[in-house]
Amino acid sequence: MPTASVNGVDLYWEETGQGTPLVWVHEYGGDLRSWEPQVRYFSRRYRVVTYNHRGYPPSTVPRAASDYSQGLLVEDLRQLLMHLGLGRVHLGGCSMGANVARDFAIGHEEMTRSLILVGAGAGSVNREQFLKTLETSTAELEREGISALVRNFDRLATRASFKEKDPRGFAEFLLQAGEHDAMACVHLAREAISKRKTVFELEGELKALRVPTLIMVGDRDAPCIEPSLIMRGWLPHAGLVIFPACGHTPNIEEPGMFNFHASEFLASVDRGRWAGWSP
Repeated sequence: MPTASVNGVDLYWEETGQGTPLVWVHEYGGDLRSWEPQVRYFSRRYRVVTYNHRGYPPSTVPRAASDYSQGLLVEDLRQLLMHLGLGRVHLGGCSMGANVARDFAIGHEEMTRSLILVGAGAGSVNREQFLKTLETSTAELEREGISALVRNFDRLATRASFKEKDPRGFAEFLLQAGEHDAMACVHLAREAISKRKTVFELEGELKALRVPTLIMVGDRDAPCIEPSLIMRGWLPHAGLVIFPACGHTPNIEEPGMFNFHASEFLASVDRGRWAGWSP
C-alpha cells in the first residue's frame, strides 16, 4: 500500500499511467475513489496521481481538532508532490479539494502547470446560513456517527440530480462516504471548511494568479455558482463550464462531459493556447 510520510501524517496515494503529472484532490464527501472515471480516462495520456487527505483511511486519521485546517491540507499536498518528485503538475480538485487546489496554486504558482476547479467556493455567499447549516449537520455527525453524514448527503439539494439520474452511481457514493471516519469529518468541517477564506477574501490573490484555469460547476450547485462566476472574472486566464441539470460533483455525475471539457482544456494548456495564456 503506497503511503508517503509528509507533514506529520502518512498519506495514501495511487499512481496510474505515464507522462505529464495530473493530480486530483478529492471532496469532503469522497476520497480518491471519487476520481476513478478520471483516472481511467486520463491515465492513457498522463501520469495520474490521486490521494486521500489526512482523516480519510488508509491515510492517517489524527484525533485532535488542531490537526485539521485548510493550511495543513495545502501543506500536505505540497509535501506529497515534493515526496513524489512530480515537479510542475496539472492540478484539479472538487469541492473541498478544489479549495485546497486553489489555495495551493496561490501559494505555489511555480509548482502548478494548470488548475481545474470543480464546485469551488461554497460558503462565500449566504455565509451565515452556510455556517449555520454546516454546524447543524456536523453536530448530528458528532452525536450519531457516520450514518448522519450519509443521511445528510442523501437529502442535499446539490446531490439530488445525481441521485435522480444515476441511482447506482449515487448509491456507490453513499456507500463510500459511509466508510469515512466520523470524527475526522467533524474536525474537517469545523476547522477547515468553516474557517477557510472565502472567494471574496482572496480577490487580490486570484487577480494576481497567472495559472491557466478551468472552472466547472453544475447549474444545480447553488452555493458554488456565484463564486464560480466571480473567480472567472478575477482569474486572468480562466474559462468557465456550467453543466446543465447537474449538481455538486459533475466528475462522477456527468463523467463523459467532464472528461471532454477537462481533456480539451489540458490539451490547450499543453500547446500553450489557452485563454490568452502563453508559457
